[in-house]
Amino acid sequence: MNILLITIISLCAIGVLSAIILFLVAKKFKVEEDPRIDTVCELLPGANCGGCGFPGCRGLAEAAVKADTLDGIMCPVGGATVMEQIAAALGREVVAQAPKVAVVRCNGSCSNRPRTSKFDGARSCAIMASVYGGETDCSYGCLGCGDCVSACQFGAIAMNPETGLPVVDDEKCVACGACVKACPKMVIELRNKGPKNRRLYVSCINKDKGGIARKACSAACIGCSKCVKECAFDAIKVENNVAYIDFNKCKLCRKCAAVCPTGAIKLVNLAPLPPTPPAPKAAPAQPAEKPAAN
Repeated sequence: MNILLITIISLCAIGVLSAIILFLVAKKFKVEEDPRIDTVCELLPGANCGGCGFPGCRGLAEAAVKADTLDGIMCPVGGATVMEQIAAALGREVVAQAPKVAVVRCNGSCSNRPRTSKFDGARSCAIMASVYGGETDCSYGCLGCGDCVSACQFGAIAMNPETGLPVVDDEKCVACGACVKACPKMVIELRNKGPKNRRLYVSCINKDKGGIARKACSAACIGCSKCVKECAFDAIKVENNVAYIDFNKCKLCRKCAAVCPTGAIKLVNLAPLPPTPPAPKAAPAQPAEKPAAN
């Protein structure tokens, strides 16, 4: 009985001593956290999507508190409104950033890009891209398995059964970039929404030469550079046989789309330019009158 009592007392003493040691160690090495981090966290939407480039909303809050300025820090879900609230809470200024939206840079629908083979494996873009070039002759375009749909937490992407391509809902898209990361072909890009949600872009990333690209997809960019010559704002360049429009320079004049021979330039909420009327034919020159003979 005495041995049992001694054992119990010894264990209790060891437990109390351990608790005291842990308390002293915790107090010694306690890290003080800025209370403003919690304040900023409460202002954020709590989506934890990672679209800001930080590990969740708390990661953004810590970065915002520790940074000298809010330049380069942006919550795509909350947008400008949330960033203004964060700036006010921290006593800083924030530069307004243009809202962005995800765009699918592939116009290889079922009619434009015929299927030449069939993939019998798991319907996943990531798996298909790792073991298979795709079901068409275009090795750059959308694979159509919908990995981007699964990656979107906001229900902003859906597959169009008629075209076999993903469609982005501009109203739901928060430009978090999850779909961009999920696409193994890098078909999806974040671009400026544009004034009144108007924008245009080259809906093709095929880097093959013109004839090969056109054979694989009737709506492919063939790198002809007609759009480059037509653009007065130096907003378009052709690299690796495919054109790209810089949305920071583009003035939405639509002249590039009017001269594109394949319709690879997509207009969003923009009407195409009316066709240019043919130039009037010059009147045939009248033969010079011969001087009258004397």
